[in-house]
Amino acid sequence: MHLNSFILFIIGLTITFNVFGQSVPSKFNNPILSGYHPDPSICRVNDDYYLVNSSFVWYPGLPIYHSKDLVNWKLIANAIDRPDMVSFDGLPDKLGLFAPTIRHHDGKFYIINTCVACKMNFYITATNPAGPWSDPIWLPDAPGIDPSLFWDDDEKCYYTGMTDVEKEDWPTQKVVYNQELDLEQNKLVGERHYLTYGHANNASYTEGPHLYKINGKYLLLVSEGGTGMYHALSVHHSDSINGPYISDYINPVLSHRHLGEDYPLHAIGHGDLIETQKGEWWCVMLGKRRIDQVTTLARETFLAKVEFEGHTPIFNPGQGKVLLEQDRPNLPWTPIRKESDKDQFNNDQLDMEWCTIRTTKDSFYSLKDGNLKLNLRKQVMDSLVNSSLLLKRIKHHKFEANTKMSFDTNKSNEIAGLTIYRTNENYYQLIKSKNSLILIKSFKGKQSEIARIPYKNKEVYLHVEANDLEVQFSYGRSEHSLNPIGSKQSMLVIADDQGNAQFNGPGIGVYASSNGMQSKNSALFDWFYYKGKN
Repeated sequence: MHLNSFILFIIGLTITFNVFGQSVPSKFNNPILSGYHPDPSICRVNDDYYLVNSSFVWYPGLPIYHSKDLVNWKLIANAIDRPDMVSFDGLPDKLGLFAPTIRHHDGKFYIINTCVACKMNFYITATNPAGPWSDPIWLPDAPGIDPSLFWDDDEKCYYTGMTDVEKEDWPTQKVVYNQELDLEQNKLVGERHYLTYGHANNASYTEGPHLYKINGKYLLLVSEGGTGMYHALSVHHSDSINGPYISDYINPVLSHRHLGEDYPLHAIGHGDLIETQKGEWWCVMLGKRRIDQVTTLARETFLAKVEFEGHTPIFNPGQGKVLLEQDRPNLPWTPIRKESDKDQFNNDQLDMEWCTIRTTKDSFYSLKDGNLKLNLRKQVMDSLVNSSLLLKRIKHHKFEANTKMSFDTNKSNEIAGLTIYRTNENYYQLIKSKNSLILIKSFKGKQSEIARIPYKNKEVYLHVEANDLEVQFSYGRSEHSLNPIGSKQSMLVIADDQGNAQFNGPGIGVYASSNGMQSKNSALFDWFYYKGKN
């Protein structure tokens, strides 16, 4: 080999094995999207993969991720990003945008979704998954939730959803149905066909349906058992798109319900199958990691290998469960450049990871001179309205977060600071008021003051450190000289089944309010730092 060619060969190897300073691993770790990322749906266009999650009343909503290797994912858009698309006014945190499905057909991307307690089922389209996405096209004649789309060989588009039964033969019985969707008339047409009630005569909350045609046969993948301990995936087969569908002998094809309450990974379900360009099959699904039977990070997105034996999908053959570490897909390793742990607020717009709760009708924040300016408004986070609250998803059981805030007021009703938030009834606030720093806890709707100390300085460093189920709040006049405020607190406040619905998830961020009174005041945040420790 010529010397120059050899040098280029070595450079190529270095690039292959050390992209962004990372060596190419043979395995990957689950979850592939940690923290609040429930109800994943996935599609592939050539060698690009796109994934979308539920977001409930977080705004902007329906985060869209892109990957080349099914392991490394980058947030590229929030599909619901204009206030007039969907309104979450007055909605509890457990309602709003439920399980979406993303599909690509004939050069166009589709997301079909349900806005529970809004106008229910709709779809949006885009030629680029990074947006812009169209205004919602509502389907008032489509009952139920969890819609999915499938194009058959004859190019007809089919809507698959779930709904209630007229008379239950067992508690929480639901039915999955199928009907043609006319994309020119924007409505369901033709006969509605009922496909399955689930794989057994006690299948509860049969939902999350997805249709595929694999090896010449229609495969219907559904979730059962609710989104908790008994969550599961089952499959059903048919020679006709409208049925009858026959339950697979090995159902449920995937569940962790049989592993018991002490198993650290549970609630596995709500999956979506994808075939790679190399002919491998994989499935994304939700699951919950637990510490001492407690889930604080909510539902996350996991990945499992699938191999077909005949028409039956076998999940992680020989294991039969979701693994926290396994061999990665046979795809080119494509890591994503890691974003800085410290957001310096130096851009013209907030990073896409930042969200508020419920649709904002007016601008309450701005970025200028490397600061985030948060306007005080009369709305409060306890109410079912959009308040001056900005959040990022909490993605780790052990993490550290802090911010430098400048805030001055001579009014007792004005506050600003840092928050850990799950719902309008379950949260922590570390806030600065007129002459004090106050640590507040709201648990199951009951607010209590944990600690209060005198503090008159305009600037303050606010800090929080979480260690599994414990969290310590601190403050200081310097980033390197912090003092605890209050004793260690419990992360049960943001955990599932603690007055929180199992649907949405926790966030951490900044908050300001004038508590029911008009104000022209604002708080300045110099930066916001978040770093996971596990």
